[in-house]
Amino acid sequence: MIRVMRDFSTGVGLLGQGFGLVFRSPKLLLIGAIPALLTTVLLIGGAVALAAYIDDIAAWATPFADDWNEGVRAATRFAAGFAIIGAFIAIGLLLFTAITLIIGGPFYEHIAETVEDTHLGGVPEADQAGWAKSAAVGIRDAVMLIGLAILCAIPLFAAGFIPVIGQTVVPVIAVCVNATILGIELTGIPFTRRGLKLGVRRQVLRKRRAVTLGFAVPTYLLCLIPLAALVVLPAAMAGGTVLAHRLLHNQIR
Repeated sequence: MIRVMRDFSTGVGLLGQGFGLVFRSPKLLLIGAIPALLTTVLLIGGAVALAAYIDDIAAWATPFADDWNEGVRAATRFAAGFAIIGAFIAIGLLLFTAITLIIGGPFYEHIAETVEDTHLGGVPEADQAGWAKSAAVGIRDAVMLIGLAILCAIPLFAAGFIPVIGQTVVPVIAVCVNATILGIELTGIPFTRRGLKLGVRRQVLRKRRAVTLGFAVPTYLLCLIPLAALVVLPAAMAGGTVLAHRLLHNQIR
C-alpha cells in the first residue's frame, strides 16, 4: 500500500512538473491552447444540446418504465439521465482529447518534442514521420481507445441504476477507468516517436498503474472544470511526455 501511495504521488508530481514546464514557456501554453479551444467550442455545443433534450432521451432509454408508478418512473429516469450525462462527459472528455490531438497534431508534437529534446536529453532514435502519418496513427489509436471507453461505459451505465452503489462506487470506478484511457492518449507521442505501437504503450503503463493513475486522475478531474482544459491539456501533454520518457528509460523507481 505504501508503494502504491508513493507511486500515485509520483504521478501527481509529474502532472505538476508538466504545469511548471508550460508556465515557464508561455509559448508552449499558447500552442497547446489553440486546438483545445476549437474542440471546446464543438463539445460545449453538444453538451448544450444534450441538456436541452435529456428528459426525452432518458424517456427513450427507459421505455420499460412507462407504466410504472409516477414516483418510481421519475426516479428511474432521473437515474438514467444522470448516467447518460455521466457517459457523455466521460466519452466526451476522451473525444475531446482525441479530437484535440488530431486537430493539434503538429502543435502537440512540438510540445512533446520540445520537452524531450530540451529537458530530457532528446530522442536520438526518433521516428521522423510526417504529420499525415502521425495523424493516421493518432486517429487509429483514438478510435480503438474510444471504442474501449464505450465498451466500459455500457456496464457502468447499467450499474448506475443500482441504489447507492450506482451513485457512489460506480462514479469512482468510472473516473479510474476513463483516467487510465486518458493517460494512454496523453503519452502517445513519445511512444510514436520511437515507433512503438499502442499495445506496447498500454503494457508499459500497466506495469506502473499507480503512477499512471496519479498522473491521469487529477488530469481527468481538472478537465471536467469548464474551460480548464485550455490550460490543463498542454500541461498534461508535457507531463505525459515526462511520464512516458521516464517509464521507457526506467527512470521511475
